[in-house]
Amino acid sequence: MNAIKTFFKTLLPSKHFFQLSCLLFVFICGCTEQNVKKNPIHNESKGLDAEYLLKHAAGQLDLLKEVAFKENRIPRTVGKDGKLHWANPKFDWTEGFFPGSLWYMYKTTHDNKWKDAAESFQSMFESHKYYTSNHDLGFIFNTSYANGYEITKNEYFKDVMIIAADSLITRFNPKVGCIKSWDTDKGWQAERNWDFPVIIDNMMNLELLFKASQLTKNSKYKDIAIQHANTTLKNHFRDNHSSFHVVDYDAVSGTVRAKETAQGFANNSAWARGQAWGLYGYTVCYRYTKDIRFLEKAQHIANFILEKNKLQREKLPFWDYNASNIPNEPVDVSAAAITVSALLELDSYSDNSYKMEIEQLLHALSTEKYLSKIGDNHNFILKHSIGSIPHDNEIDVPLNYADYYYIEALVRYKQKYQK
Repeated sequence: MNAIKTFFKTLLPSKHFFQLSCLLFVFICGCTEQNVKKNPIHNESKGLDAEYLLKHAAGQLDLLKEVAFKENRIPRTVGKDGKLHWANPKFDWTEGFFPGSLWYMYKTTHDNKWKDAAESFQSMFESHKYYTSNHDLGFIFNTSYANGYEITKNEYFKDVMIIAADSLITRFNPKVGCIKSWDTDKGWQAERNWDFPVIIDNMMNLELLFKASQLTKNSKYKDIAIQHANTTLKNHFRDNHSSFHVVDYDAVSGTVRAKETAQGFANNSAWARGQAWGLYGYTVCYRYTKDIRFLEKAQHIANFILEKNKLQREKLPFWDYNASNIPNEPVDVSAAAITVSALLELDSYSDNSYKMEIEQLLHALSTEKYLSKIGDNHNFILKHSIGSIPHDNEIDVPLNYADYYYIEALVRYKQKYQK
């Protein structure tokens, strides 16, 4: 700046120098302001800077990892008390996501600290591979042990996966054609008069079964997964390709008893995370079967979601697409993270590109409004997720599964667009 001033001072009369100096100051400050406002996570030629965002995520995850080691527990969310809340050590459907995030960091960095941590935290719930009273074994062991096996080829991890898959298929009812989601003999589920409830979330458990068939060369797991997907295809979806959350079946006859919700706004509403589970689940089903019906359903769900997201300024999903106060309803960042990760895989199978929508979603999630600064937000990566508004639980908080699918999306984006 001083050199510029000296140069012009030698050329201009003193009476004009002050005016020019002021103009230069405004110009340079304007440029600086533009540089500050320019988004550092986006490169005009290469798109979103996934490498930068993964390093940022690693910074947060590293801090959370150290806190979790001290407590010897798996972080889940932040409670109403403002304190870090942990996964229930007896059984928690979210317990696989934290070690799964660690596995993705190991895959990205090849730093053994992530591998060692992932192995340590997933060992905390290994005994749950024998658990037969819930459908969530796919969530838990696919995100943790299956990710670990894919990277390390550790045979012990494979054995854990197969045992978990065997436990999961005990919940399959051939008359219904589905895996039962919840037992209904206790808890709030017992109050709903359900017999054989199946939730759209259950589509996410099928990936473990597909992998188990590949590993064992036994088709029984895949056959059950396909039957479940077909039954869900038949009964869970409306004409506009949105899904009910819960379909309750008669366990003896296999007929549909009711179509309701547990976590959505109303029985006939489109709960956003449920739509994301369906999108992700049918994309996975197409990966393993190449059944065009599954691809078409995933594309239809994607179109429904993306059309609805246009109602929100940042193109993120409201927690339920039929909630009563749209556009003044909260968004669900977890639904957005699941959706964008699924779209990245679906984009590889579809004739129509989803790249613009993928970048819109990832860009929105990676802004200061939703992406935590290092050391903030109890060291979770993303802010503003929704667990269950009807249960008044985990509202506008970080969630370990939102972080997991965000990291997965960044890894997929980098592999797909920035090799």
